Amino acid sequence: MKIAEIRKISTKELATECTKTREEIAEMRRRLHMGEVQNVRGIRNKRKDLARMLTVLSEQLAKESM
Repeated sequence: MKIAEIRKISTKELATECTKTREEIAEMRRRLHMGEVQNVRGIRNKRKDLARMLTVLSEQLAKESM
């Protein structure tokens, strides 16, 4: 996801997306350790997406608290 797309999402939806992305990362890691998946780059991309989402979420929460 691009940062511009993430900024358009509301705070509640962004929180649920973060939870869903964390679950996807855990599932991808499990599959990697089981030997089902060889693509490590997919995990890396999901982690970067999660970091972007968490950054925007913290920015939105800071704006709401002011």
